[in-house]
Amino acid sequence: MMKHQNSPLTDSFDRHHNYLRISLTERCNLRCSYCMPVDGVQLSPAEHLMNANEIFSIAQTFVKFGVTKIRLTGGEPLVRKDFPEILELLSSLNVELSLTSNAVSIDRHFEQLKKAGVKTVNISLDTLKASRFHDITFRNYFDRVYQNVQKLIAEGFIVKINAVLMRGINEDEILDFVAFTKEQPVAFRFIEFMPFDGNQWKREKTISYQEIMEKVQSAYAADQIIRLKDAPNDTAKNYTIKGHKGTFAIISTVTNPFCDQCNRIRLTANGRLKNCLFSQKENDLLTALRNKQDIEPIIRMNLSKKFAIRSGMDGPESFENPDKHKQNRSMITIGG
Repeated sequence: MMKHQNSPLTDSFDRHHNYLRISLTERCNLRCSYCMPVDGVQLSPAEHLMNANEIFSIAQTFVKFGVTKIRLTGGEPLVRKDFPEILELLSSLNVELSLTSNAVSIDRHFEQLKKAGVKTVNISLDTLKASRFHDITFRNYFDRVYQNVQKLIAEGFIVKINAVLMRGINEDEILDFVAFTKEQPVAFRFIEFMPFDGNQWKREKTISYQEIMEKVQSAYAADQIIRLKDAPNDTAKNYTIKGHKGTFAIISTVTNPFCDQCNRIRLTANGRLKNCLFSQKENDLLTALRNKQDIEPIIRMNLSKKFAIRSGMDGPESFENPDKHKQNRSMITIGG
């Protein structure tokens, strides 16, 4: 860790942040309520968003300071018309490039993704039922998304499926999701429902890590449930069922935060740096870049103020206080 001591990407808790998540857009072709408020969001004017060259310039700076992995998120990143240009620019950097998408239109981009060296794609899919897909997303794209997941597998991509579990919505599909991994070589990841501005979060809507495991243990014998070794800095606790081609995992941000190993920072589509998903404070890199200012001091200041746990909300009472989240963005304007 000594080599990272003076890096702008090392915080006061000696965590080095080598993973940058860049949101390309605040727009999406789905309208999932846990991500976007029912009444929509106030979108940033186009001129306030980073263009392709600005994204590349800021990413270059982060790579110089030690970022080794960049994930493109949104909104839905593929709705940007210049997505191929952004992808090509970033592929020239010495980083691991990955993508989070809802897969509605991803089949149009397979060759571009391969050319850019993208090997892993995370797909947001909260149900395996077409009618429920419409209820959650307000769109009838289930068949298209499901087919594109199959196409991604066939094309050789490493596919991870992210499902946000919400009580009364889709927790009855936990065992269906696990069964899906029997014949499909995917990583199905259960994500605890998290609070953001406008998504009507309540603690009782969250399905905990313990509840998920109890459900799995009710259907499979103990010697069939295999705990896998997690990768360094992994946010997920990974498992497989004996004989299954795929795996499942639990990302327990609410009930079992993993902040001590955090190596992630986020750049919003309008060029603001967030040192934590739950941080209410942001620093504007885009304006500084456009004013020809050095962005290193801003990055260094941002990381130096990172809290040990969830932007200072270390206990359940603090985290479950709705006022704490009204000052944060809606998820769609942060980036998944």
